[in-house]
Amino acid sequence: METIIDMQGVSWQREDRLLLNEVSWRVLPRQHWALLGLNGSGKTTLLNMINGYLWPTKGSIKVLGRTLGETDVRHLRQSIGWVSSSLQDKLYGTDSGERIVLSGKYATIGLYDRPSEEDISYAYACMEALQCTKLWSREYRTCSQGEKQKLLIARALMANPQLLILDEPCNGLDLFSRESLLSAITALASRTDTPTLIYVTHHTEEILPLFSHILLLRRGQVVQAGERESVMNADILSAFFENRVAVENHDNRIYLRPHS
Repeated sequence: METIIDMQGVSWQREDRLLLNEVSWRVLPRQHWALLGLNGSGKTTLLNMINGYLWPTKGSIKVLGRTLGETDVRHLRQSIGWVSSSLQDKLYGTDSGERIVLSGKYATIGLYDRPSEEDISYAYACMEALQCTKLWSREYRTCSQGEKQKLLIARALMANPQLLILDEPCNGLDLFSRESLLSAITALASRTDTPTLIYVTHHTEEILPLFSHILLLRRGQVVQAGERESVMNADILSAFFENRVAVENHDNRIYLRPHS
């Protein structure tokens, strides 16, 4: 497979609003990317494009080597895991962690098929990868938001996706829940069978060292895209945020503060 994502000159216009403007972005195998953008930057529109829910007004998109418009997007989506907190409220609160994760194999809300022993073993392995096996028998409704996010990621892994999109997974988490989830994502990325990861956020400190490449998106345009070291510096981030910022590096994670 040549590319995981290949977007060339992609624009999307709704009425008189240009929500994406000439976006070009290539994600290669064995690369993990962070997508950094503030609210209203076009992140959700971009994700909907990748998943084939929106079609570009202009430009071309290939995902997992398949050109959108020339492939069955229903089959394509089976190879993409998109984890969003909006899914949390749709799942059944009385289901156990085990059932939540197993339902990912069938992409259903609730578990209606009888899983095999192999399925059950794999579900446990997915939860182990996310450091949440203690939730195996726990009712979903009793889990914290951070625990629910771990279950959602494990659920997405059940379908063996080639691409896993984590859409602002730390949104609404407190400091300790956030760090617990980020630790689980780091453990997941260390596995040899981990899919390509796209981590979407508007907080630089969430961008873990495992993300080798960064895309900066502002008002529907790519400001910068490339290797982490070339993007995460004070000059580029100040231009991106349109405010002078100072960059502090702690354990290879970038923390920002207003430049005095």
